[in-house]
Amino acid sequence: MSSRPIRAALLSVYHKDRLAPLVQVLRQHGVTLYSTGGTQKFLEDEGAEVTAVEDLTGFPEVFGGRVKTLHPKVFGGILHRRHDEADLAQAEQHGIPPIDLVVVDLYPFEETVASGADEADVIEKIDIGGISLLRAAAKNYRDVLVVSSRDQYEAVAQLLTAKNGATDLEDRRHYAAAAFATTSHYDTEIFGYLAQDTAVAGTALRVSAQPATPLRYGENPHQAGTFYGDLTALFDQLHGKQLSYNNLVDVDAAVALMAEFAEGPLACAILKHTNACGVAQAATLRDAYVNALSCDPTSAFGGVIIVNQEVDAATAAELNQLFFEVLIAPGFAADALPVLQSKKNRILLLQKPVVFAPKQVKTLLNGYIEQDADRQSEGPADFRTVTQSAPTDEETTALEFAGKICKHTKSNTIVLARAGQLLASGVGQTSRVDALRQAIEKARAFGFDLHGAVMASDAFFPFPDCVEIAGAAGIRAVVQPGGSIKDADTIRACDELGMAMVLTGVRHFKH
Repeated sequence: MSSRPIRAALLSVYHKDRLAPLVQVLRQHGVTLYSTGGTQKFLEDEGAEVTAVEDLTGFPEVFGGRVKTLHPKVFGGILHRRHDEADLAQAEQHGIPPIDLVVVDLYPFEETVASGADEADVIEKIDIGGISLLRAAAKNYRDVLVVSSRDQYEAVAQLLTAKNGATDLEDRRHYAAAAFATTSHYDTEIFGYLAQDTAVAGTALRVSAQPATPLRYGENPHQAGTFYGDLTALFDQLHGKQLSYNNLVDVDAAVALMAEFAEGPLACAILKHTNACGVAQAATLRDAYVNALSCDPTSAFGGVIIVNQEVDAATAAELNQLFFEVLIAPGFAADALPVLQSKKNRILLLQKPVVFAPKQVKTLLNGYIEQDADRQSEGPADFRTVTQSAPTDEETTALEFAGKICKHTKSNTIVLARAGQLLASGVGQTSRVDALRQAIEKARAFGFDLHGAVMASDAFFPFPDCVEIAGAAGIRAVVQPGGSIKDADTIRACDELGMAMVLTGVRHFKH
């Protein structure tokens, strides 16, 4: 039969919060309750009559509680098939009562790892009995309802109330799938912990992320989109519409770029389609924003803005004059927030400390590719001057600034800058020469004089043509990784033009 009443339930949970209302519903329907340890005490404190699992099995908990429910009378009660005469006969022969509901909240393994606990404490939080109970109940969903998360307690209580203590096959299948999602994620986290720094880590890709957050839509409105992961760990959304796929892609790019400017002067970056169309540092946040906007006010329309300090009222007033999709900040002054909230759809994200994943994964063809995240940035200590003239201190500062932006810009890319201000960039071009010409044209279009500016390239120059074009435009210093067989030609061209060039030895392609 599809509908099955719940007559007996096994409860074994780590966290006891939110459990009481579900227990009350079970008691109202006369359900026999089995339990262990701390859960048994909690149920009895709630006034429930409970049968200890050791009384059911005739065997005590052993090894400090490591073995409690791992017994044929428990798993037989869950796994025997109610429609199979042989199973029913064996259950009666061995005195195995049916268990129709299993409620398990697993040991907090993931949280224990995140807390920085030592290995012994982490290992003790690998749940064995609980995860086995979940799998057994989920496998036998034809007869058994499984509850695998305290987030489900309220919904299950409502379900049992509405259906007079019974469940349908569709209900049980739904919760079985959820249980396997729980156990799969749990095992993935354990694998990730134990496999780190071992050869096993590279033999298989295991990725599990939860919860699921529906997005407004995918890359285009006809595509559905979902984010898997805990967004609330990174942001509090203070205002605005639901995030879309493109919003999150841009937010990711913005957060990664601003991480380069976590230290030092106040900074603002404006991004469009993951590329910076304005970046500036200044003595005040308002000036940093104004300078960033001046780089390309056309592209800034509808963009994503990020700052590295609390948004004050003066900055909010300036920001409020522009239509933008998202603003990310580590804080918002009390008199700034109402100004920014005046546009109902504008998304305001309060950023929390960011912990970046060490690996990047993406789908490709019929599989996945994984790589180490690019966490390396080059500064003056990494610059090797290869020309007759060396960059000045101000040019060195500008080269470091330009290089940080270049690293986060789609290849092929050229970045033109002064110390503390992006002037223009050429992004995503199939030719480095085209990227440079695009950058020069954009800089001039927005009124920037390139004389004395610097240039950064994400990869080496295969020919000297780029430095020749840059020199003619007034560029005085260049940073690039080097490594071309024609590096000598490029260096010679710089010397002839009186330009300084430094090499880093590190390429930063971004596709």
